[in-house]
Amino acid sequence: MQLESKKILEDIRLAASHIIDFTAGVTFDDYVGNEMLQSAVERQFEIIGEALNRLSKIEPDTVSKISYF
Repeated sequence: MQLESKKILEDIRLAASHIIDFTAGVTFDDYVGNEMLQSAVERQFEIIGEALNRLSKIEPDTVSKISYF
């Protein structure tokens, strides 16, 4: 695996970790009522999507092994 691929996977891991941290102890109603939290979480999902797109161009086999559920 290329160094760049490892960096991209770390970006994905970090963004996912942020989502977990941001939403810890937060109810759905809390989330819906907090635009700043929504924006922060949505941005992390954007980062994950952008990173997966970059990774698919250099290591498509790795991306195919990532489970989305």
